[in-house]
Amino acid sequence: MRRRGLWRRRPRAAAAFGALLLVASAGAVGWVIAGRGASSPLAPAATPRPTQAAFHAPPAPQDLQEALEKLAARYREPVGIAVTDVSQRWTAQVAGEEVFPQQSVSKLWVALSALSAIDRGALSLQQKVVLTSDDRSVFYQPLAARIRASRPYETTVDDLLRRALTESDNAANDKLIRELGGGQAVTRTLAEKGLDGLGVGETERDMQTRAAGLTWKPDYGVTWIWKSAREQLPDSVRDRALAEYLAHPPDGARPAAITRTLAALKRGELLSPASTQLMLELMAECRTGSSRLRAGLPRGWSIAHKTGTGPDWKGASIGINDVGLVTGPDGKTFAVAVMMRETRKPVPERLRLMQAVSRTLAAWWTSEGHAEEARQQIASIGTPPDAAR
Repeated sequence: MRRRGLWRRRPRAAAAFGALLLVASAGAVGWVIAGRGASSPLAPAATPRPTQAAFHAPPAPQDLQEALEKLAARYREPVGIAVTDVSQRWTAQVAGEEVFPQQSVSKLWVALSALSAIDRGALSLQQKVVLTSDDRSVFYQPLAARIRASRPYETTVDDLLRRALTESDNAANDKLIRELGGGQAVTRTLAEKGLDGLGVGETERDMQTRAAGLTWKPDYGVTWIWKSAREQLPDSVRDRALAEYLAHPPDGARPAAITRTLAALKRGELLSPASTQLMLELMAECRTGSSRLRAGLPRGWSIAHKTGTGPDWKGASIGINDVGLVTGPDGKTFAVAVMMRETRKPVPERLRLMQAVSRTLAAWWTSEGHAEEARQQIASIGTPPDAAR
């Protein structure tokens, strides 16, 4: 039978995990600290509620903190990593207080706001919602295929929530934002709950269109028209628009703020019991990112998560993320976030980093028998920086 707190109780296990920290050189750690990208600060939200502000979390375990630093260093590009213990509330992090674009991760906070409105009685799950051609969005939006110019599509708030969280449907998410009163209403809900460091900004269609250098038009709800308009823009226009987005992402968030919020959600501090259960169930049903954090978890572990995937431009991908709650066979749960602001690494390397984070966390918690496996995960992330450079 598994014993909880194994790394604290077994000196040999802790020593084995400590050996992982020798995989990357001291120079690698220096790179990750120096290489953190500067980003714009988020506008502060409301002061946290007294019960949150008064709680002082213990420091993160040093061996896990150092292991995460090694993983980030070996990736050799700026990356944000945060791990929060749901019950003990400590957070291990690398660049966890820096701002990263969330992309579709921000759908979590739209859903949180919608469920909060349901708890207040301002909305209901079975409330009818009608979508017309004006409700089309950009990129992935299977819901838009159900909209006909001559026949609006009727659905429910519950359906929009499920589509937004399990499929990452942009049309469903944008409609929820409008039903709530706009992005400012979502931001206001987060502030009222004492949550800061989480940006939502606006609808996906407005944000993505602006980041591409365009201004939204109803015709852009047809994907090929939107892409055609984008392709006709001069590179200089797209360069400026993307640079502005990366410098001041309206959907920007801090990885550590994300994991602290997910931990609070899991503890039942943000929503009613019924709404908490529903949101966690929908996150567990997420169909995207099966090769990200989920793929690094050993047998017996589970994840409830949300991914984010931004556009590609000139060999770089923007906002490649996965965040969620991972739970071990014994019920122990951690909130985890891995976020990439702008990465030029091949897709397999991005996936290996995310998988290494979840696998290393599980190895740290589980037993010394997994220490060698976790060491190999660290070693698989890129190559150590050349100390002579």
